[in-house]
Amino acid sequence: MKPLRIFLICQQALRPHAVPAYSFWETYFKNALTEAGHAWAEAGQVDWAEGLTFPDRAAGEQWRSRTWERTLNELAELRRRQPIDLLLAYLYPNQVDTAAIGQIRDWGIPCVNFFCDNVREFTDVPEEYRPFDLHWVPEFEALGMYHRAGLPYVHAPMPAWVPPAQRTCDHPENFGVTFIGSVDEQREALLCEALRLGARIEIRGRGWGAQPARRGTPSTHTLRNQLSFTRRHGLRALSRKVISKFRRRVSSDCFAGHIREQPVSGDDYARVTQQSRITLGINRYPSLRYAFNRPHKYSRLRDLEAPMMGACYLTENAPGLDLLYDLGQEIEVYETAGELVEKIERLSADPAKRRQLRRQGQRRALSDHTVGKSIQHIRSALGII
Repeated sequence: MKPLRIFLICQQALRPHAVPAYSFWETYFKNALTEAGHAWAEAGQVDWAEGLTFPDRAAGEQWRSRTWERTLNELAELRRRQPIDLLLAYLYPNQVDTAAIGQIRDWGIPCVNFFCDNVREFTDVPEEYRPFDLHWVPEFEALGMYHRAGLPYVHAPMPAWVPPAQRTCDHPENFGVTFIGSVDEQREALLCEALRLGARIEIRGRGWGAQPARRGTPSTHTLRNQLSFTRRHGLRALSRKVISKFRRRVSSDCFAGHIREQPVSGDDYARVTQQSRITLGINRYPSLRYAFNRPHKYSRLRDLEAPMMGACYLTENAPGLDLLYDLGQEIEVYETAGELVEKIERLSADPAKRRQLRRQGQRRALSDHTVGKSIQHIRSALGII
């Protein structure tokens, strides 16, 4: 099948920004598309990640206007030299210029938007997403949202990519049972319960062990924010927000002896992921739309990265994971802290099973869940021959 020439928007940046991690998306998209044989192009002097930094609407509109003007000019020049088959974007709603998307479609270029936090961020598909020809939706539970909105979509995994040198599965086990990730209240509660039940887990990531800051008296500004929050999310979410302010956070004493200080980015992240006896995933997340003791869960990027790296992977079950893997044969899953401890004990005592999960999980991820496979689904849905 003929390779595609893709115009790519994937949170590229011209300088670092104080927002949650974003830079890896550029690496993943570009390397994965190149490996799949497709060509990509981009607007060279556009800082897409900057669009995530504006709390002020007016500043965001100014950024959007100048960014899309430059993008349309560069895209027009690119298509004069060589046809563009597809625009593939990873855009938040506030980054979208609907008129610009309409112009690109008028040029005969189909537009696809990927978004990976639908169930966490939205209850309905944002209006800004309506102009796109197709939506790349990785979360199983978000499919109903797009179906209700009457928008075309493909259900495909998150765009994960690991370097070829990291695609091995015969690893020495130089680390114990490991969780890598920053702290949040849901992760604290789950891991603390597992530790109290007897699990031995090494925790690596930002914020672990720090005591939460004391909360002050609500200000007039805070009360105005609460009124705005109530209009947007409802009284039930507001009540959960108020209750959360009085909920006792897990004491840092719970994690004493389990937190590891060394950084785990880049090569260190791969080394620890691969060489841990068991690599853990946690798919729950903090949300005021759900009761704290009944958290919502969705499959994360690590559910692809870790198996691709040949990890022995044990993750929290989430809707749709059984469509990605043969659970128990390619990756292992748990539902509760008690089951997490039980699975850790069982896998720790069974090196043959750990080798099986490493080998079979990696084979499945690298054969079925690549960006190249997702592009095949996209071009089929769009009728790009």
